[in-house]
Amino acid sequence: MRWQLNRRVEPDRRPSYSRPMILSRFTDRNAIVTGAASGIGRATALRLFEEGASVVACDVNADALAGLLEAAEGIEGAGTITTAVLDVSSEDEVKHVVAAAVGRMGSLHVVVNAAGVLSFHHAHEHSLAEWNRLVAINLTGTFLMCRESIPHLLATRGNVVNLASTSAHRGQPWAAGYAATKGGILAMTKTMAVDYAAQRIRFNTISPGAIDTPITNSFSLPEGADPKLLDRVTPAGRFGTPEGIAAAIAFVASDEGRHMNGSDIVIDGGATA
Repeated sequence: MRWQLNRRVEPDRRPSYSRPMILSRFTDRNAIVTGAASGIGRATALRLFEEGASVVACDVNADALAGLLEAAEGIEGAGTITTAVLDVSSEDEVKHVVAAAVGRMGSLHVVVNAAGVLSFHHAHEHSLAEWNRLVAINLTGTFLMCRESIPHLLATRGNVVNLASTSAHRGQPWAAGYAATKGGILAMTKTMAVDYAAQRIRFNTISPGAIDTPITNSFSLPEGADPKLLDRVTPAGRFGTPEGIAAAIAFVASDEGRHMNGSDIVIDGGATA
């Protein structure tokens, strides 16, 4: 595991959208974000950081984490940001990183599990190895992060936001393995919300549709697939932005979302309407 502290200078660029004011809902709050090197995880780590949180940004891609630090440099009114190289499917690595993160920050208030992988196959051509990879990273990784974080969240009455998907709500073509993991995340999160409600830990999910991220942009149709089925995923060909999902995550994880527990927010441009 490697830790890096940000250098505080002006960032190269701002998000592609504008806000009338910078919020500060996470001042004196500590957060862990997985999948933070790209896409939704990256946008979320930057959003929480921008709003004042001390963030430990985790990902398996060390080089991309360095790029995250560059993007975070000098954001006005920000907290602090560090990075940790982490394979969420490894029980030992998750235990070590969560313990080290809490040891460094002193406490833990928010966990965002955005790490995930996606692949498309006809079900009868879906290899067991690829199925196991999807389960290990998407579902088991989310479970391990929750399990190791809960003892620390009990002390702060913190909360967890897990990334599910619209594939957990309706049939998505060529995504049997991916949908199974996201459906598992949705069910697991609701169960944890009930389990820990009395202890005042909140667990919620966000279910994005098609979002403009590297994982989505790497999509390719399986051989012989009917492209008309894409209409179930991207109505009118519209893709959402990682920053839009990050904004929703920040609301749910903040005190403004304190009455949300076991909830799921679908953000999909009308795909499930």
